[in-house]
Amino acid sequence: MLLGAAAVLFLFIWSVRGVHFEGIQETAKVMTRNMFKGMLNPDWSYVYIREGEDLLRNMLMTLSISYLGNFVSAVVCLPFAFWAAANMSRSRMISGSGKITLSIIRTIPEVIMAIIFIKSVGPGAYAGVLALGLHSVGMLGKLYAEAIENMDMGPTEALTASGANRWQTLAYAVIPQVLPDFLSYALFRFEINVRSATLLGIIGAGGIGTPMIFAINGHSWSRVGIILLGIIVTVSIIDYISGWLRKRIV
Repeated sequence: MLLGAAAVLFLFIWSVRGVHFEGIQETAKVMTRNMFKGMLNPDWSYVYIREGEDLLRNMLMTLSISYLGNFVSAVVCLPFAFWAAANMSRSRMISGSGKITLSIIRTIPEVIMAIIFIKSVGPGAYAGVLALGLHSVGMLGKLYAEAIENMDMGPTEALTASGANRWQTLAYAVIPQVLPDFLSYALFRFEINVRSATLLGIIGAGGIGTPMIFAINGHSWSRVGIILLGIIVTVSIIDYISGWLRKRIV
């Protein structure tokens, strides 16, 4: 334990010595002062503009990107989830290959996927939806597969013993058990996608992130302040509503 603590301390000292702090202190003071000034004096005129882009339109675009990406992934990941669930396959190799596929999909960050899709289909909301949708397939597929594996197999075995086919067993024994968990996981993923969509907008995938990076590059801290305030309020409302719905579902 002492050896580990010494190694951590050594790495910390080595990292600090490798960073050049000359000139950073004064610059940080100016930047911090301007940023706080922008936060305390947000540009309220940007909330709604009759013509052109504004905060409300961009936040609605961000929510649309998040919802569409989440909806696509929640549907597309279903066959992957049943493929990866060990109790839905006769062979461990089949379910194992499904788990590996989902792991590969979710290993690639949304930002990398967004860059790839921006180069493929061009910048905008479409690239953001594709990036969030594909990455969420890996995440939701894993959660869905775990829900399937943890369900009670009693109803499935009873229907199979009474002569029900695979589709009837799936419809009357499997889906009713896992559906509440599926909906809960989809809502939780939607919360994450709202935050991710903001980040993807910074690299050109549409939404509120695009005007925010323009405001940062232009040192328009009042504009940055109102955008950050809008993001905080929107995400807080989404978290509250999603948490309330998940409590009612589960």
